[in-house]
Amino acid sequence: MRDIDDRAGDWLGALADLHPHTGRAWIIGVTGNPGAGKSTLTDQLIGHYRKQGLRVGVVAVDPSSPFTGGAILGDRIRMQRHALDAEVFIRSMATRGQLGGLSRSTADVVRVLDAWGAAVVIVETVGVGQDELEIARLAHSTLVVMAPGMGDEVQAIKAGILEIADLFVVNKADREGADATVRDLEMMVGMSHELFHAGSHSFGHHGAQLDREAERRASADEWFIPVLKTVAARGEGVAALLEAIAKHRAWLGQTRAGEERRASRARDELRLVFRDLLVEDAMAKVGDALESAAERVLAREFDPYRAARELLARYRSA
Repeated sequence: MRDIDDRAGDWLGALADLHPHTGRAWIIGVTGNPGAGKSTLTDQLIGHYRKQGLRVGVVAVDPSSPFTGGAILGDRIRMQRHALDAEVFIRSMATRGQLGGLSRSTADVVRVLDAWGAAVVIVETVGVGQDELEIARLAHSTLVVMAPGMGDEVQAIKAGILEIADLFVVNKADREGADATVRDLEMMVGMSHELFHAGSHSFGHHGAQLDREAERRASADEWFIPVLKTVAARGEGVAALLEAIAKHRAWLGQTRAGEERRASRARDELRLVFRDLLVEDAMAKVGDALESAAERVLAREFDPYRAARELLARYRSA
């Protein structure tokens, strides 16, 4: 796994060999602001899935140390009770400056855990609040975890988290303000639902029957995002959360919208792999010319746009 994480040796060949053994794991993304209790909730999910006899993989993506490049929270203290369980594999990874809340090789490590035989792979993100879009492309079910009194509901509106959440989890629900947070989120979900249906209406007498039929089909296909309350430190509400995740999995497998979502996920997966390989190939072929161009930009001999175009031309001619 280390070679794949570091992209060393024949890591591409290793992933290609593993691919026939993948595709069985259900990938759950756990994201949200720091302090919302993501790690504690992840620990509870591991425990419940293990009680069902399922093998569980965990990829915990943490901020990078500016000195070593390693994961600052790499010990994952809250999950240590599973450390001796041979059916649980926990991998801490550093973002290494990667945007989007995930590290560059997170998806590759998820594939390794899938091939290992994990029935569930949980990916816990950095939780920076506004850069969590990548997890929605990787995970089958994305949980956005919030806590009362942290201003998370306002953050959700600013960051567009409503667009990536499959389930909202208000953790630490024993705190004051939990019910208000639930109401705010339910109102946001309800407004989104109404806008969705308003967009399916068109005006005009002749199309009325057609519009009603189209709306009926859209309603049957639509996933209405649930808002659940948990107190992860005490295990409260976790069983209901597992049930909601199972319902979302069934929705993805049984509806046209779910099929479209799976197709979109496959396209995104290919694009990301192709993009990474293209960037690595380009960096290798331009070589020292990149540093030379950067020095000329610093000296204001070149603007970065002209420098980038020349580097692109160099790559194309290589």
